[in-house]
Amino acid sequence: MTETTEQNRRTEGDALSTRKGQVTRRGGGEPGVRGRTTIADGVVEKIAGMAARDVDGVHAMGSGMSRTFGAVRDRVPGGTTKSVSRGVKVEVGEVQAALDLEIVVVYGVSIADVARDVRENVISAVERMTGLEVVEVNIAVSDVKLPEEEEEEEERRIQ
Repeated sequence: MTETTEQNRRTEGDALSTRKGQVTRRGGGEPGVRGRTTIADGVVEKIAGMAARDVDGVHAMGSGMSRTFGAVRDRVPGGTTKSVSRGVKVEVGEVQAALDLEIVVVYGVSIADVARDVRENVISAVERMTGLEVVEVNIAVSDVKLPEEEEEEEERRIQ
C-alpha cells in the first residue's frame, strides 16, 4: 500500500488525496473559515455609539442640530426609538474600520481624558464584537454641557 492510501484509510474518508501525496480536507478547510462574513456600517455605528455613551464625561452624541431633530423624533408618537448611532460615522472595509465621532462633554471634565477613554472603549468594543481592526477613531467635541443648562431643561419638563 502507498503512504497516501494508508492515510486515506486512517481518516475514514474524511480526507481526499491530491497531487504529489498531499492530503486536503473535504469542504475547503475548517468549518469556521468557510464563507465570508460582512458587517454593515450601521452595525459598527451602533456598537461605537453605545461604547462612547458608556464613558463618564460624555453627555450626548452628535451636533446640536442632530440632537434637536432626534429629540423631536423621540417625542413623535410612533416615532423611532433613540438613535444610538447619532454622532457616529464609520467606513467599514473587509478587515478594517475607521470611525468619526461627534460628542458633547460635561463641563469640568478633561476633554483630553474623555477623548482618550472614548477612543479606548470604542476600539475595544468594535474589535471584540466584529473582529475588525479599528485603524482610527477621530473625535470632534462639538459642545460642552453647562450646569445651568441642566436646570433650564428640568424647568421646561415641569411646565
